[in-house]
Amino acid sequence: MGINIAIVTLGCPKNVVDTEMMLGLIKNAGYNIIDDYSRAEVIVVNTCGFIKPAKEESIDTILRAADYKKNGKCRKLIVAGCLGQKYQKDLAAEIPEIDAVLGTGDVHAIVEHLHNCLQGRKINAAGQPDYDLIFGQQKNHPRVLTTQKHTAYLKIAEGCNNRCSYCVIPDLRGSYYSREMEQIIAEAESLVAAGTKEIILIAQDTTRYGLDRYNEKKLADLLVKLNEIPQLEWLRILYSYPDLLDEKILATIRDRSKICHYLDIPLQHASNRILHQMNRLTTKEGAINTVSKIRKILPDVALRTSFIVGFPGETEQDFQELLDFMELVRFDWVGLFIYSQEEGTPAAQMRDQVPEALKQKRYNSALDLQQRITVEKHAEMRNKEFEILVEGPSDILPGMLMGRSYRNAPEIDGLIHFTGSAVTGSLTRVKIMDSLGYDLTGIELTAQ
Repeated sequence: MGINIAIVTLGCPKNVVDTEMMLGLIKNAGYNIIDDYSRAEVIVVNTCGFIKPAKEESIDTILRAADYKKNGKCRKLIVAGCLGQKYQKDLAAEIPEIDAVLGTGDVHAIVEHLHNCLQGRKINAAGQPDYDLIFGQQKNHPRVLTTQKHTAYLKIAEGCNNRCSYCVIPDLRGSYYSREMEQIIAEAESLVAAGTKEIILIAQDTTRYGLDRYNEKKLADLLVKLNEIPQLEWLRILYSYPDLLDEKILATIRDRSKICHYLDIPLQHASNRILHQMNRLTTKEGAINTVSKIRKILPDVALRTSFIVGFPGETEQDFQELLDFMELVRFDWVGLFIYSQEEGTPAAQMRDQVPEALKQKRYNSALDLQQRITVEKHAEMRNKEFEILVEGPSDILPGMLMGRSYRNAPEIDGLIHFTGSAVTGSLTRVKIMDSLGYDLTGIELTAQ
């Protein structure tokens, strides 16, 4: 068709997959996909609406795209994703350059909406997601990866049933929906056949996989089958809620060679009072027991978690309890977030909202603590050897390469910068020599 289309992706890996699904459909329809937004005739902004900073980034990106429409080659501006789902009417009214507002349930219909948009129609189509329809499209129209081809995210479920008091995700993406296992395996095989070496399983809650479709947890069974795919090198799991992380899953990780000894278990806090207010399903004591169980079964595991500071009603005692917990458990990686008061959530209506300055102060204190823990843990890595998936030339040390071990998920964790000659996308062995902030440095053993 000769029309150039660019998609800007914001937010989490789940949004990355949505973009890749849309790109697959757009490519199959004959449109040109480009990365240069200044040359694009249609710009699609796939937004995030999870917390205030994400919403601000989405709005800023939409406004930049609107400027391309006013002053550049862009003819049509489409807003998709979580922000479109939540604020469909407001966006169209406040930013007149927007031609279409799509939601989380419109991924499968992107070509239809694109065609109608190019015909001059204004579109406001953010409805409830139909995941049978959305995932069914992938059987005939494979995704176009936006990651490097050696790594791909694989969505095993959508939606969420947890109803945390601070979170809008269930309203934006609906109830939990597990994909058919056969469909997941088929997509994984297709990705590996195209050159993917690392598959990263994602969902709002990966440990819940199967409960809605099969009436029992099926993550362990899925892992066993994915581990059998020839040419797949690494299998990584993100977003594993601790309340459903059982010994069967842990033993499966231990006993299957391709599954990374890496777990991401979002805990959000350590004060039982705050956890109760958050409507979380675990306690501090339960979290300690879970971590102990994980480390007993997987002694070399790398653990990531996330915490929210400044939740409504959080006292100095609650915050100190969080710091003490971080010191006790000593996670390898921690994602820290300042509480964001999201309209439509129970937490937004709670009394005793913490002042912004105090939230920032507590965030800085928690960040300083985790940085110290990371430096101390990195010191323990010196002279150890790791298999590294090469990402390419180092982005901070000229003349060196960079990559990740099983301990590093892409984008969110540190990197290993090393001397050597390995090619991008290959696996090589590296000896760790020193630490560099959140990163490590080393030498490729085969290059000695």
